[in-house]
Amino acid sequence: MEPLLIIMGLLAFFVIVFAIKGLKIIQQAETMIVERLGRFHRALDSGINILWPFLDQPRQIHWRYVTQDASGEKRLTVTKLTDRIDLRETVYDFPRQNVITKDNVTMEIDALLYFQVTDSIRAVYEVANLPQAIEKLTQTTLRNVVGEMDFDECLASREIINTKLRSILDDATDKWGVKVTRVELQDITPPAEVQEAMEKQMRAERDRRAAILKAGGGKRAAILEAEGEKEAAINRAEGEKRATILEAEGEAEARYKIASAEAMAILKLVEAFKDRPGDPANYLIAVRYIEALKVMADGKENKIVYLPYEATNFLGSIGGIRDMFKGA
Repeated sequence: MEPLLIIMGLLAFFVIVFAIKGLKIIQQAETMIVERLGRFHRALDSGINILWPFLDQPRQIHWRYVTQDASGEKRLTVTKLTDRIDLRETVYDFPRQNVITKDNVTMEIDALLYFQVTDSIRAVYEVANLPQAIEKLTQTTLRNVVGEMDFDECLASREIINTKLRSILDDATDKWGVKVTRVELQDITPPAEVQEAMEKQMRAERDRRAAILKAGGGKRAAILEAEGEKEAAINRAEGEKRATILEAEGEAEARYKIASAEAMAILKLVEAFKDRPGDPANYLIAVRYIEALKVMADGKENKIVYLPYEATNFLGSIGGIRDMFKGA
């Protein structure tokens, strides 16, 4: 009985060891590189996979994880050895890098890198430490790209920098079985003195734009005011012209009517003197003299100190009027 129990115990031990060492469950979007006796054997798919204990061994690789500290506030990035390779798109948040531009301005750049493992075999055997290799390659490439650009160009051309970095990194990491999908610059921090100069420049630019807008507004207001005065002067001149024309037309019409009335009066006077003795002209002259004397004598300060030079004619005209109406 004792040998049988020993054999059964050994079998149970081998079954337990086989279950622990030989059965591997691979999650979706993950893979594992298995080596048999130190040489590459196969890459495991997702699901349950069977290995031969002591013959097949998973190959461990370096992988980067993002964790939090004890307080749960600060994010930490750590690199650990693992036998699982994540086939999903992964983001690497690199520390800030000091770079120097073409015009010798030192600044800090915070970058993000998105990549995806497309060939797990090459990712394991073509590079020793994939996360570190990608990080160092990104840092050096970022310094080279920024070093070819001026400071102002770097601030205004983030998309160009992202495109150049992605193209260069994608070509360089292709032999590692990695596809670089996106590179993003999170922040560009220039030195304090450069920031102060930029703020002064920004304030000066704003003041300049404000002065230009103010001058343009004043110019427009002056133009509108001048145009208004011009239109007002034209309207006043047109009004005065129209008033003068109307006044002249009214005066001419009045004179015409007065002349017409006088002409009719003279015609009637001539007709009235057809059957009477005397000259109608003498009657008219005498009436004009009387009207003129009335105007001269009108007012408190007016005094008649002499008679007209033709006073004898005036008296004769009055005598003629008397003779004309004697018969009546």
